Amino acid sequence: MAITLSDGTTTINLHEDLYWEDEFTWDPVEQSAERTVTGALIVDVNAKISGRPITLRPENDMSAWMARSVLEQLRNWAAVPAKTLTLTLRGTARTVMFRHHEGPAVEPAPVIHYNDTDAADRYTITVRMMEVQV
Repeated sequence: MAITLSDGTTTINLHEDLYWEDEFTWDPVEQSAERTVTGALIVDVNAKISGRPITLRPENDMSAWMARSVLEQLRNWAAVPAKTLTLTLRGTARTVMFRHHEGPAVEPAPVIHYNDTDAADRYTITVRMMEVQV
């Protein structure tokens, strides 16, 4: 199933073999627990409204190769502070932005390194985003 990312004007197709690494590690509930000076336990709990991480990465170095043009578009979008995009994954559209606070939002690795660059060069790309409310 296709994976697309769009800013409303430009749409790129991400490789369908990318997998959502942190799909099941995010907890939709936020909780804090604190003891008072009397020893009573105060628990605050609520549903998280947004911020679900969506890390798309190739399974290994031999999968999900993408063209340099895809990498360049991702890097251009990631260079815009607070840029929101529409990610369509498994038929569901989500509003996302890049996660810059956890390392590189777009992390490429060339499949084969060449001294010069060419539009036909292929890369494996990890993309770190988070779902946001608009």
